[in-house]
Amino acid sequence: MINADRNRFIKQHVELYGEELFLDSITKKSKKLSLKLSKVYLLKNLSSKVDIDLSFDKKNINSKVVFGSGDPNADLLIVGESPSDYEVEYNKPFLGNSGKLLEKILNAIGYSRSANVYFTYLIKFKIDGFRYPLDSEINKFIPLLKKQIEIIEPKMIVGLGKVVGKSLTNKNLSMDLLRNKVHSFSSCPLKITYSPDTLLQYHSLKKLAWEDFQFIRDFVK
Repeated sequence: MINADRNRFIKQHVELYGEELFLDSITKKSKKLSLKLSKVYLLKNLSSKVDIDLSFDKKNINSKVVFGSGDPNADLLIVGESPSDYEVEYNKPFLGNSGKLLEKILNAIGYSRSANVYFTYLIKFKIDGFRYPLDSEINKFIPLLKKQIEIIEPKMIVGLGKVVGKSLTNKNLSMDLLRNKVHSFSSCPLKITYSPDTLLQYHSLKKLAWEDFQFIRDFVK
């Protein structure tokens, strides 16, 4: 039955648009699928190498690596600071209340967790205690983030929080100044805004974050 429906669709498409246009449409879809599968493979391969590359450093890393997840063809690459214990446990970025808030904001500008967004972290393991990441920890993961960007080719990187902003812009600025312009990181436009954790603590900042995400939506269009 499925084959009969497929053959009927092909016949109707060829009758309406001609064989050349039909084949052109199939070719474009095949190329798009091939590109997506290629990116999936490259990201998976990169992820497996990360575990190997960090194996020598287990004495300093008391957590599994949370590599990232999402659409490999994403327009938006969301970069947080580092995963929580809960996110490490499930090996998935942006879970819990902060993840729900981020998803709600993304839904409001026409995006979702499953389509056109990829999520990752600057530091891809849980940082012990309540402290800022060390420069040595940041420097360890910057090359990995650049490789993820190279594979995904997003239209914009969205950096969440001051630590991410300072690290990716290499500028020690206030959040107001970090938010005030479009930066560049690894040849890709970079927009800094507040992290969902900060927004859950300081509700008054949600209006500013909403303005940022509206700008992001319009920039990527």
